[in-house]
Amino acid sequence: MKINSGILIILVALLILGCSNKSETPPNFVFVLADDLGFSQIGCNGSNYYKTPNIDKLATEGMRFTNAYAACPVCSPTRASIMTGKYPARLHVTDFIAGNNKDNYPLSQPEWQKFLPLEEFTFAEVLKESGYNTALFGKWHLSKEKTPPGSLPFNPDKQGFDETFVTYKPSGSMIQPWQEAENDAHNVDTITSLALDFLERNQSNPFFLFVSHNTIHDPLKEKAETIQKYENLKATEEPENHPIVAAMIERLDNSCGKIFDKINELGLDKNTVVIFFGDNGGRDKYAKQTPFRAGKGWLYEGGIREPLIVKWKDRLTPGTVSDALISSVDFLPTFLDIGDIKDVPLNIDGKSFLPVLKEEKSENHNNLFWHYPHYHGGSGMLPAGAVRSGDYKLIEWYEPKLLNTGNSIELFDLKKDVGETTNLSKQLPEKAAELKTLLENWRIEVGAQMPTVNINATSN
Repeated sequence: MKINSGILIILVALLILGCSNKSETPPNFVFVLADDLGFSQIGCNGSNYYKTPNIDKLATEGMRFTNAYAACPVCSPTRASIMTGKYPARLHVTDFIAGNNKDNYPLSQPEWQKFLPLEEFTFAEVLKESGYNTALFGKWHLSKEKTPPGSLPFNPDKQGFDETFVTYKPSGSMIQPWQEAENDAHNVDTITSLALDFLERNQSNPFFLFVSHNTIHDPLKEKAETIQKYENLKATEEPENHPIVAAMIERLDNSCGKIFDKINELGLDKNTVVIFFGDNGGRDKYAKQTPFRAGKGWLYEGGIREPLIVKWKDRLTPGTVSDALISSVDFLPTFLDIGDIKDVPLNIDGKSFLPVLKEEKSENHNNLFWHYPHYHGGSGMLPAGAVRSGDYKLIEWYEPKLLNTGNSIELFDLKKDVGETTNLSKQLPEKAAELKTLLENWRIEVGAQMPTVNINATSN
């Protein structure tokens, strides 16, 4: 039987095309999220005290960002923004869950959303529907309650994750024997072991692995031997350094090293995107967030500027540094863009920064926004909102705004004054007015909930 040469050519072409498509396997993702880790608390961002060789190596192999931000200065809202691509103000998840419930302040907080609704589409749900195996090991903090049984209806297995193991910081009645300081107080080793096992079992499947650490959140607990190593350093005397924090960061970095090594050992490195990020700034009461002002809980840079490193072997130029404005709302669209998934949830605020990773553009956002209508007991933060536009950043304080008790605006030039020491609102009134209008319009657009005057408190 003879086959027409034209048909033969078509058949060969189709065969080649089919083989080519099969070889184009979707990229894997490993997303490591640290808890309460400040921008400057890793070596590649300037610390000579905190030892992070594995995280630093990731930076030499990928792209390091100098203007990456958490969408909120506390954890639950930032984590919600990562999951959904939406600003916390749009979600109404604007404080850590369950938040500060006191109502003896000059302003009363709004009736905010105290869990991530199941109706919200998450990146894990979209990836799962696209054939990814998904896992989250570690902190969640987006359920109504932290622990079972109250947490179960809103845990990550209900939000698109095939495999989950939710851990908690060691506190109160939740402390287990393995969470003693000489063991694994913040579950780092447990989370790491689960992550390594997941990688072993998913070598042939596209996957998303979310390594969600509880460390370096307080209580500060680590092995005495590791702490002593840092206590003996002269640099411990500096206000930005803390020996227990350093010991906790060392364990975190060791975890990263084991996971990164496993990716290489399994031959997954060429097709795996590795991301390292933090959920909010470090605790200023333990270690100053030099060169930034304040820390966790505050809308100053120390509370929201975060370490961000992305590695994608042979796709990104190793050792590059980007000053593009990036927010935690950008992760969802970026994950889907990298995975070539077109089914992006509607009404999101994030923008894919894949073009920045490819060095096709230098900027991702013109403006970034924050809204915190609460009193943060741990830090002393007062209700406020903020906008960064280019090099300028404006903070609007809601007490003087709503009580008419004075100037409510602070304006900073972050290029010249990254420590936010000089308020330029009076020297640059037009720029202050421009950013204030941006912030006001954004609040209207996302339906931000504002605090209200507390009549009972103000009448006393």
